[in-house]
Amino acid sequence: MIYMDNGATSWPKPPEMLEAMTEAISSYCANPGRAGHAAAARTAREIYRTRTAAASLFNIEDPARIIFTRNCTEAINLALKGILRKGDHVITSSMEHNSVLRPLKQLESAGISTTVIRCDRQGRISVRDIRAAIRTNTRMIVITAASNVTGTRMPLEEIGRIALRNGILFMVDGAQGAGYMDLDVRRNHIDLLAVPGHKGLMGPQGTGFLYVKKGLELTPLVEGGTGTKSKELEQPRDFPEGFEAGTLNAPGIIGLGASIRMIDRIGVSAIRDHEERLVRKLQRGLEGITGVTVYGPEDPGEKAAIVAVNIDGIDCETAAAILDERFGIAVRAGFHCSGLAHDTIGTGDIGCIRLCPGLYTSERDIGTVTDAVTQLAALSAMRKTE
Repeated sequence: MIYMDNGATSWPKPPEMLEAMTEAISSYCANPGRAGHAAAARTAREIYRTRTAAASLFNIEDPARIIFTRNCTEAINLALKGILRKGDHVITSSMEHNSVLRPLKQLESAGISTTVIRCDRQGRISVRDIRAAIRTNTRMIVITAASNVTGTRMPLEEIGRIALRNGILFMVDGAQGAGYMDLDVRRNHIDLLAVPGHKGLMGPQGTGFLYVKKGLELTPLVEGGTGTKSKELEQPRDFPEGFEAGTLNAPGIIGLGASIRMIDRIGVSAIRDHEERLVRKLQRGLEGITGVTVYGPEDPGEKAAIVAVNIDGIDCETAAAILDERFGIAVRAGFHCSGLAHDTIGTGDIGCIRLCPGLYTSERDIGTVTDAVTQLAALSAMRKTE
């Protein structure tokens, strides 16, 4: 199988991750923070080691400001619902994932208003439009690091400066950026960063985290056992334990730490260069096929490792099924949980095929994918003339 669905979850996983998880489960994995014995203490140390690895990768000063979650969606919900209050105004974009847009829609019932800035047909946002949307009650700007439909990278540093100068919180959905882009919370003036463990960070599913800048107060999303202040009935607000109620996914977090350390050794810039070469080769090949439409920026340097396409005469889900069954190529098709993004780029009625190479994708794989799409486009054209 040629796996081109790394935007949904990365695969294969690095051996370091598998080894770390296997050792944890088979050798010592107890409940961290719930006991003082050696197994629990080692588990707690390994989880903290993952915090420090994540802090290093994203230039986070205090690892305790990293809250582990089940996924990026939970991290986003924790940030939005834990900070925003009645009367607050939020600015976001039309390229956001439903993990941002649906919580914001739900928060309307709590008296929170949202301005969704329309991006252009390539998924680019105008910083001028962001400035124009600021109100006296604007509390937060929420922007994806890169679109999960077109891969379009957002100008995070510029947006971060706008937020900083106007005393507005800046939150980034790092789902398609973490591990692919150099996300530096200090350079980009990021106050809140939501990250999945299972995508660009190459960790296991069921992991993620939220970074919260020091000084920000947060309301817990879930109450329960924390291993601290156990005689108190009110949920503690201490970082990070007060926001990690219940037993953590210790094996997953430990595996995530191993993956992050591997990425740190390779270097995010080296991964980005590798994936940009693949995207450039893939995009050039697809753009040369009659009957194939490629969406998003023409310059691969403006994109994460995502190429969105359609083939004339074949709906995207049928095309994806054929690529899987006939060619052994795994892709994703449809609306990618981002309906507004599809409306923005002109595919609101049809969706698209999303091709996402990753760290383990080769240039030979890209050639095979291009050949397969060429055959599909030719087959479709032949049927249209019959």
